[in-house]
Amino acid sequence: MKADIHPDYHVIKVVMTDGTEYETRSTWGSANATMNLEIDPKSHPAWTGGNQQLMDRGGRLSKFNKRFGGLGL
Repeated sequence: MKADIHPDYHVIKVVMTDGTEYETRSTWGSANATMNLEIDPKSHPAWTGGNQQLMDRGGRLSKFNKRFGGLGL
């Protein structure tokens, strides 16, 4: 294996959106750096099943329903 081709692997602190913290090893940043997350599994709608609504203003969804709306069982 070649020497000095791999990034530095060190300990960092990760701060979640609710303020909880944990330490992990990463190649991100420098040693003892702090990564503040803007989106994490506790706040992202994909994991929380959030109340995201589908907004369509005469776009693809309306065209699809107009074209295939009568094919239902």
